[in-house]
Amino acid sequence: MIPSTPSDHPPRPPESSALLTDLYQLSMLQAYHHHGMHGIAAFELFFRKLPAGRSFLICAGLEQALHWVESLAFVPAEIDWLAQTGRFRAEFLRALEGLRFTGDIAAIAEGTPVFENEPVLRVSAPIMQAQLLESRLMNLIHFQTLIASKAARCVLAADGASVIEFGMRRAHGAEAALLASRAAYLAGFDATSNALAGLSFGLPVTGTMAHGYIQAHPAEALAFEHFAEANPEGLVFLIDTYDIEQGAHRAAAVARHLADRGIALAGVRIDSGNLAMMSRRVRAILDESGLSSTRILVSGNLDEWQIASLRAVRAPIDVYCVGTSLSTSTDHAALDCAYKLVEYAGRPTAKRSPGKLTLPGRKQVWRHTGASGLIDSDEITLSATAHRSLHPARAHALLEPVMEAGGRIAPSKSIEEIRQFCRAQLATLPPALRKLDGRESLPVTLSDELTIAMASPHGPTHRRDPRRRRRLSAR
Repeated sequence: MIPSTPSDHPPRPPESSALLTDLYQLSMLQAYHHHGMHGIAAFELFFRKLPAGRSFLICAGLEQALHWVESLAFVPAEIDWLAQTGRFRAEFLRALEGLRFTGDIAAIAEGTPVFENEPVLRVSAPIMQAQLLESRLMNLIHFQTLIASKAARCVLAADGASVIEFGMRRAHGAEAALLASRAAYLAGFDATSNALAGLSFGLPVTGTMAHGYIQAHPAEALAFEHFAEANPEGLVFLIDTYDIEQGAHRAAAVARHLADRGIALAGVRIDSGNLAMMSRRVRAILDESGLSSTRILVSGNLDEWQIASLRAVRAPIDVYCVGTSLSTSTDHAALDCAYKLVEYAGRPTAKRSPGKLTLPGRKQVWRHTGASGLIDSDEITLSATAHRSLHPARAHALLEPVMEAGGRIAPSKSIEEIRQFCRAQLATLPPALRKLDGRESLPVTLSDELTIAMASPHGPTHRRDPRRRRRLSAR
């Protein structure tokens, strides 16, 4: 065990630190260095299997991952702390002082639906560099993919209605709160309640009021009036503190007075009760008061299933505000994510552990679409293999270079560009994969050459195999 004596130097922000890694990464790096292992390694990050009830995942987190890789360096305070542990040799620490990422990265674009065992990112670099990236890359890509996948399900369930992210207060820490807001917006949410996410990523920020604000006033109507005077733009009243229908009547009465002063009531929020029944009653009250354009927002432990149920009964709800179930992905708190060595010094490698077998060699994912533009199937091939398709125009490679020789190939995409791309990608999912039950999966096959490579102790070969291609997903 390493002693926990703190460094004399103040640490830099944890999300920037090269020490945001698992100890065994550093131990392996020291062993590589000691034995002169500096060959080029290829590692691939992938999701072994989809959670039960999920038909797809949405790639996310690449932007933060590449930013961290670009700035990867050990600062003096971190080197000093490693020295104080007594575990690391002086010559190894000197090597860490100059360590920078000089390799290549290929990745599937953020916002793309992906499936089991498909490499979403490949790192090719000297093995010390490539190994060190593992923990933080998984940390960043796993989390945002987890949240974006949950958010996409909410967006599909809402079927055109607006969805807003309300999950900051129960997210697992500051970085998780920020990245959850980003991932949700990327996947199609319309706004967030997280103010810092607005500053950090340029996301639309929105909010209403809390029950405590209403309770702090002697009368509900007075609370509405005070709030409107201070916050006239995008005005939304929370109407369920005492009695929802009475709250709606009071909101409507206040709205009539506000209209004379040029202030419009944009919406009312219901946070409890039978949302389908109460939204109908509130809609009737608003319409009778001439407030047909005032929207109804609902919140209160919503998830994609509740949204789908409310949509199915045609509840007159305009906006769904989703919090805890999204920012913590309550039904599936983690994905089966892995980052594995697939090649070292030109030699393909594979893990043969039961239940955790990996595919050898650098790979590519080819997406086949039908004449309608919907995804038909995916095929995993060796990256050096020329792809064969009956319809070449309907097959395209998903892994694309994003870093070469340690530098970004292209400028970062804006969050709006990624969001629009994700929207277009979701539209390519076949109807069976858009369902919430997750009973259907996309056919993902292995190429002939990769099937042979899996069976060969000597790694990939480019002989053709007369056997049929192996299908990975058979749920």
